[in-house]
Amino acid sequence: MRRPTLRPPRPPRTRAGRRRLVQAVMAGCVLALLPATWLYVVTGDRLRTTADVPRTEVAVVFGAGLWDGEPSPYLAHRLDAAAKLYRDNRVEVVLVTGDNSREDYDEPDAMRAYLTRHGVPDGRIVSDYAGFDTWDSCVRARKIFGVDRAVLISQGFHIRRAVALCQAAGVRSYGVGVQDKHDVTWYYGGTREIFAAGKAALDALFQPDPRFLGPKEAAVPEALASTR
Repeated sequence: MRRPTLRPPRPPRTRAGRRRLVQAVMAGCVLALLPATWLYVVTGDRLRTTADVPRTEVAVVFGAGLWDGEPSPYLAHRLDAAAKLYRDNRVEVVLVTGDNSREDYDEPDAMRAYLTRHGVPDGRIVSDYAGFDTWDSCVRARKIFGVDRAVLISQGFHIRRAVALCQAAGVRSYGVGVQDKHDVTWYYGGTREIFAAGKAALDALFQPDPRFLGPKEAAVPEALASTR
């Protein structure tokens, strides 16, 4: 039996058909860009630098991968910004949130160790071991750790999404976008954000439960109390 030959779709032959095709393509482009536009609109006045971000009790640092058990360069830059905010008395406690889904992979503990080496006391660091993605980290910051206001720290290409999602989760947020050289990783991250914006919009709209929620923890209030 002969296998059917797959033929590429033929373009419309009529002017009306071509017009409808162009309109459909344009509509698809608009729909694809709507989530990214939403991110820019809702975060327009929420981005700051380490020098001018308002003083806030808690900073949240999102995980960004480990290299041989140590923070990747991108993650190290986020942690450097958090350490600077602490040294400048702009934050009192740092919540590190990342992936610890495997026994041999522990982002929060690696982040904690890095911060202590850079001048942040261990008692001022709180670890969230179930920050599997940005939405999960934001929801857990609010529901598990009781954070209702925070400075978020990430790379520039990710910070708008982080701020928008934390705002949707009930955390009044300012974002500090860490600058990095525009290497392959940076361009990959920027491209990925175009597609991640769609998921972010759905998360903000439907507000699903995180992959793991668990019981409430008093670690952040206790760390803040120790500073008084």
